[in-house]
Amino acid sequence: MEEWGNFISNIGFPVFITIYLLVRLEKIINKMMDSLEELKELLRKK
Repeated sequence: MEEWGNFISNIGFPVFITIYLLVRLEKIINKMMDSLEELKELLRKK
């Protein structure tokens, strides 16, 4: 936990939050891209 405190104090809280949100959103975006590819394939078959 001390490492996180040092990290936050070195780069600043807003930058830490931005990095955290980008990492979290990457998973969601990847799932959405997979769903869109699946939908595209279903539409091609019709």
